[in-house]
Amino acid sequence: MNQTNRLIAALLCTLSLGAVAATDDLTKEVHIAARSQEADIKNKRVVYNGPVVVTQGSIKILADELSASQGDGETILIATGKPATYTQTLDNDRPATASANEIRYNISKRVLTLVGAAEIEQDGSKVTAPRIVYDIQLQQMKAEGNQSPDDRVHTVIKPENFQNDVKEEQQKSDEQQQDKEQPES
Repeated sequence: MNQTNRLIAALLCTLSLGAVAATDDLTKEVHIAARSQEADIKNKRVVYNGPVVVTQGSIKILADELSASQGDGETILIATGKPATYTQTLDNDRPATASANEIRYNISKRVLTLVGAAEIEQDGSKVTAPRIVYDIQLQQMKAEGNQSPDDRVHTVIKPENFQNDVKEEQQKSDEQQQDKEQPES
């Protein structure tokens, strides 16, 4: 694998939407398909022009342009498009998606920033905003809007997500109670 592909592979290996990301993904090969590729090895920068399709296991990134660079102690991956999209199947076999005009991932800080028509969707629930910042390590999200009604943060939470969580918690509680009630042999 050449140096530029190693850079992209390293970037993808750390990019997932959370701790429940499919664990097999990071052990898979990275495949990049693009119309063209430009690499500046001396300055540690590679640009893929699109349409660009990046896959690694269930991870899929679609962009008009994808760039990766290293400098000042930081490694940054930037996917741009109308929109650029990131999808991944989580361990629960449900998809998680993120899209924006620009998806910027700072590997060093483990922060994913979505700018321009930003959207994150998982399990049918969705957050949209002009800007969404997601700290992968801390699993904290901040969606930012402004005063315009069109540029506000919008959140949709599906009621069945709460119902499923309540059912799962109740089932775990019932199983624990049954374990306590069973006599030891």
